[in-house]
Amino acid sequence: MKPLSKSDYTIGMECPGHLWLKYNDKEKIPPHPPGVLKRFEQGTMVGQLAKKLFPDGVDIPEEDFKENLEKSKELLKERKVLFEVAIQVDNLYGRADILVPIGKDEWDVIEVKSSTKVDKKKHYWDVSFQLYVYRKAGLKIRRCFLMHLNKEYVRDGEIEVEKLFAKEDITAEVEKLQSEVPENIEFLWEIVKSPKFPNTAEKNYCTLPKECHVKEHCWGYLPEHHVFHLYNGRKNRELYNEGIIHLHDVPDERLSNPQQAIQKKGKVHIDKKQLKGWLITLDKVELHLDFETCSFAIPKFDGTRPYQRLPFQFSLHVVPGEHFEYLHDGNDDPRPAFLKALKEMLPVKGSVIVFSQGFESSVLKELARDFPEYQDWVKNVLSRMVDLRVPFSKFWYYDPVQKGSASIKKVLPAMTGKGYGEMAISDGDCASIAYLDMNFGEMSKSKKEQTRKDLLAYCELDTEAMVWIVEKLKALID
Repeated sequence: MKPLSKSDYTIGMECPGHLWLKYNDKEKIPPHPPGVLKRFEQGTMVGQLAKKLFPDGVDIPEEDFKENLEKSKELLKERKVLFEVAIQVDNLYGRADILVPIGKDEWDVIEVKSSTKVDKKKHYWDVSFQLYVYRKAGLKIRRCFLMHLNKEYVRDGEIEVEKLFAKEDITAEVEKLQSEVPENIEFLWEIVKSPKFPNTAEKNYCTLPKECHVKEHCWGYLPEHHVFHLYNGRKNRELYNEGIIHLHDVPDERLSNPQQAIQKKGKVHIDKKQLKGWLITLDKVELHLDFETCSFAIPKFDGTRPYQRLPFQFSLHVVPGEHFEYLHDGNDDPRPAFLKALKEMLPVKGSVIVFSQGFESSVLKELARDFPEYQDWVKNVLSRMVDLRVPFSKFWYYDPVQKGSASIKKVLPAMTGKGYGEMAISDGDCASIAYLDMNFGEMSKSKKEQTRKDLLAYCELDTEAMVWIVEKLKALID
């Protein structure tokens, strides 16, 4: 049986069922979605860049498992900074990102993460396992550090690697976990060696049936309308643990908010009074607006931060009757041209209607911060902004097919029967990846042309969907 690695350990601690499948039925684990793969790719780039902080460090090749172990054993004797040092002991496999020699016989462990902060659960699990394995193999580990991206870093010219990263000493935290590691390892081996898939749903491994690789294995038996769909349901797990699974079985006194009471009825709910009050706030000129953004873990352009959202595309439906759009072309910073186009195309009067205002408003505020000449204009746009999500988050309109969600991807089919299923690009992550591949990757001319068409079609559907939804709301109150 293959050794237990740090990734196996963290997977198992988060979801034993996922670990069981990885060892026993790997084919049933669905592939990662494109957005996750892109994050993995950027994470690899971050790890490579971190090595530049140690110019004399030695990189240990990882292509061959046995060769990596043997090379690691040899190089440990040389007392140099080492990257990807592999240790195997008692069928446990550790490989820290960076190992730094301290004094005559001690080492510091540095784990590099592409996040902008420490995840006090997963990152601590990761490093505590590494520390346990290294010490079990006889290494004297002095301190443990977690190096992550500095969210305050702003690029100005060439990347300043020492400023891009922040390093946190987490020795005390992972030392506290050392006594738990052997017990956790024993438990995970029991899971892996079990002939049956573990019934993780009955344990509190998941706070809810979240989106994960093995969701269907753990939660596939749930009815169509279950307690985990309850809107803002902070006590969903508590209800589930008491055997209350179907929405209609939840006692009225256990419902936390008016939205949940509406959900329990299982019928389409329409509050015409509230809808009418909201609709009359709209200007006679409706400006339906949607952005698409991308981000880079390592800031690509001057004046940008790690993972800063960079708008590269917008769609604008002016009601009545016009459609405007912009999609940046080229591998330069998309923001200046995006701002210029949006200012030129967006009418100075009318309600600026968006779906989930927090996103567009925060992107605009960041643009105003970075391009002060647009501050007054952005302020005006924000003053006219209206959030189309509000009638649905307030449940002034609710259809059970939304399953507790107020996202446009759920609202559109509920109200119109239309959706994104046939689109080549069907969500924001895919749009971002398509844009990055089109402008920063290797793509044929014909593929670029098709990708551009697909991006324009996707963003246009977002604003067209908003037009349809508002039309439906108006029809409901007539």
